[in-house]
Amino acid sequence: PLAFSRMKRNKMEPRATCSLRLEAPCVARRCVASPLASNCPTPTSRAPSSQLFQARTFSPPPLRPRTTSAPTATLPTLAMDIGSIPSPADAAAPPSAAATPREATLGRHLARRLAEVGAREVFTVPGDFNLTLLDELEAEQPSGGGVRLVGCCNELNAAYAADGYARARDGGVGACAVTFTVGGLSAINAVAGAFSENLPVICIVGGPNSNDYGSNRILHHTIGIPDFTQELRCFQNVTCYQAVVNNLEDAHEQIDTAISTALKESKPVYISISCNLPSIPHPTFSRHPVPFFLSPRLSNQMNLEAAVETAAAFLNKSVKPVLVGGPKMRVAKACEAFVELADACGYPVAVMPSAKGLVPEHHSRFIGTYWGAVSTPFCAEIVESADAYLFAGPIFNDYSSVGYSLLLKKEKAIIVQPDRVVIGNGPAFGCVLMKDFLHALATRLKKNTAAYDNYSRIFVPQGEPLSSEPGEPLRVNILFKHIQKMLSGSSAVIAETGDSWFNCQKLKLPEGCGYEFQMQYGSIGWSVGATLGYAQAAKDKRVISFIGDGSFQVTAQEVSTMLRWEQNNIIFLINNGGYTIEVEIHDGPYNIIKNWNYTGVVEAFHNGEGKCYTAKVRTEEELKKAIEASLGPNKDSLCFIEVIVHKDDTSKELLEWGSRVSAANSRPPNPQ
Repeated sequence: PLAFSRMKRNKMEPRATCSLRLEAPCVARRCVASPLASNCPTPTSRAPSSQLFQARTFSPPPLRPRTTSAPTATLPTLAMDIGSIPSPADAAAPPSAAATPREATLGRHLARRLAEVGAREVFTVPGDFNLTLLDELEAEQPSGGGVRLVGCCNELNAAYAADGYARARDGGVGACAVTFTVGGLSAINAVAGAFSENLPVICIVGGPNSNDYGSNRILHHTIGIPDFTQELRCFQNVTCYQAVVNNLEDAHEQIDTAISTALKESKPVYISISCNLPSIPHPTFSRHPVPFFLSPRLSNQMNLEAAVETAAAFLNKSVKPVLVGGPKMRVAKACEAFVELADACGYPVAVMPSAKGLVPEHHSRFIGTYWGAVSTPFCAEIVESADAYLFAGPIFNDYSSVGYSLLLKKEKAIIVQPDRVVIGNGPAFGCVLMKDFLHALATRLKKNTAAYDNYSRIFVPQGEPLSSEPGEPLRVNILFKHIQKMLSGSSAVIAETGDSWFNCQKLKLPEGCGYEFQMQYGSIGWSVGATLGYAQAAKDKRVISFIGDGSFQVTAQEVSTMLRWEQNNIIFLINNGGYTIEVEIHDGPYNIIKNWNYTGVVEAFHNGEGKCYTAKVRTEEELKKAIEASLGPNKDSLCFIEVIVHKDDTSKELLEWGSRVSAANSRPPNPQ
């Protein structure tokens, strides 16, 4: 308290740094000692005490970068309204008048802010600490600029759904609302996945009554100690900003800062709201809801020019350069700039596996997925034989590098990250945005089609899988031959961790077809919740998901939520009797699972409510009938097709990848 009073009296502010991140793990903690708390009847109904001293920690305001030269006509505008992020069809018109006292509550303000950034549906699981918050979120209906609540079966799936929702739209945001600790720590695995995949997911937790902070009381849903920060500390490593709202005076500021930080960093944030606050009116929520603004990140013009000049010289002197797109192009919002560069330079274009779908595969010089030893045929040969390659937004981990076996040389590479460019072994240029760099580089490169000409000379079209005999057990390659024919611009593919990664990579995506999978985190079961969230956000697309039987057993119950919300997804359940991807990395009896009657499980979820079609297929003939039924009379139904295949029927890519990843995992310790 003494240090706080001195800071306030002297108007001291923390020293600003050059980072744009708003890292404040303790920014919103409140410490409230309440001598009156013992008179309160229930933990969720007490009003906040207005007579108690509350120690507050202030965070510095967001830093605005300064350019080193005068603004030019090519610079972006100096402010971007967060409300402009959703598509025009989804944008809510702001209320024409100030909110009434009943509408001027914390919960309803949060609902309006979520809708403003495009999170029009919040995936929820009720618990006693978040019930009042859910009431207030529900009261602010989408038609009035609010949100719709989508109840989920558990918190892990709710957060996975928020992950899928954020993926479905350019610049999309997902949100989930759960209860304190037991809900938050269930959701945290999915939030960690969103962090690794650079997705802005807003995890909202209903927290303890504001009077309980600092009261030395033990609450339920905790680990049995009077310290309520255990959940906060867990989230600090998997979110870019954390806010604990147990005070109405600065709730508006904390909520706005958390949401804007999620958008700026493209990472999850954590917001805990005391259970007794959401329904209380406050003057800060009664004003006309003026949209808040994001200060845009700007490239340093001198660094940008130097980076472009150096990169252009590097590439223009090369004989057969190539372009490779990576997953961070999504974060940098640079996909269009990458295609513009590809059009201008004439280089062959490949993508890393986790960037599939970010670059149009109908591009005239698209050569497939670069994934080392398991690349699209002839793609790795062209990339690794190039004398220069530009990687835009790559992530090189053991999975994407096939056990660190890529045949690349650093001195030949230009690595373009969202805000940094590294050319060969140096130099490196900071404060250079990927989109600006690619756009400017497109005007400085000479046309060079040498590498693509080489590709055209060696390319041999892939053959068709062998035809199956009538009644012959279905093979995976036959399955995906028929899947390819199903795809259109109005569909989206979601591939679960496992052999579906490799089979779906070989699909040729039509223009407009979406594609998602979770490669960096690789959490099995992700796709069920992600399918729910993606379908809720992209109602103009039919989601086609490929899920292994082992993964499905982790998160299966969220199919019931899909039925409840009348989704028409097509789910292909690949039943090969176990954890196939683990078998190929390291086999053992623990990779065998109990077989379920999967269609029976989904029919139990259906229970006569909604539209549902299930089929169990063992042959190509049965598969054809099931697909025809899904695309025809059941086009408006959720379709669940269990595909029974041999336990050893895997793609050749998985066999190669698994052996190399296994070798990387099995390296002996370095000698001491």
